[in-house]
Amino acid sequence: MEDWKDRLKAEYAQTKERYEKLKAYNNKKEVESNLIEVTMKQEDYYNGRLMKEQQSVMGEYLHILELRAELAHIEL
Repeated sequence: MEDWKDRLKAEYAQTKERYEKLKAYNNKKEVESNLIEVTMKQEDYYNGRLMKEQQSVMGEYLHILELRAELAHIEL
């Protein structure tokens, strides 16, 4: 009966780890693009925008998991 709580904890931890790695990568790329004026290929620009959107959606998903954990009195 409590398996779903363990799965929620595991999913949160895994998603959080991936989110933090993606966030660090996106931050690094943002700083690099602001320090070095480079003509960026359209494909690279679009890929960067998609990765930022992915980070945003992952952050929202983490928030939902946090709310569910709070509601169920689960410590993440």
